[in-house]
Amino acid sequence: MGTAGQRELWVEEPATRRRMPDPVRTAAVRAVLIVSLTLIQAMIAFLCTLTDSWLAFPMVLSSVGSTVVATWGVLDVWVTRQVWNQRHGVVSVPASTARQLRRERRRTRRAERSARRAPVENIRGHGGAGQLTHS
Repeated sequence: MGTAGQRELWVEEPATRRRMPDPVRTAAVRAVLIVSLTLIQAMIAFLCTLTDSWLAFPMVLSSVGSTVVATWGVLDVWVTRQVWNQRHGVVSVPASTARQLRRERRRTRRAERSARRAPVENIRGHGGAGQLTHS
């Protein structure tokens, strides 16, 4: 076998999305761990309920509490991401339609200003240089 016909085992491809910022990634990892433990705890509570174990009631109560904590963890990811975006400024590029509307507004404002200036310049233009009366 020659090396010319072999393919590489690992081909690096550029990432399609940028890496999450560190605080957001930390919150996401925390949320995933909390949610996974909550699901495990809920499954154990369900199985204890099926077997009529004495542990069923405490497990159901703790599962309810864990669900609240898991919800907080997921909301924490969302809030952390929003705060990061506000503090570190996500570059937002206005859509071409927004640009076009701004250009049109500017044109109308300029036209209005030039229309307001035109009569004033005409008044100045009729009189002579420094002439106050028509004598």
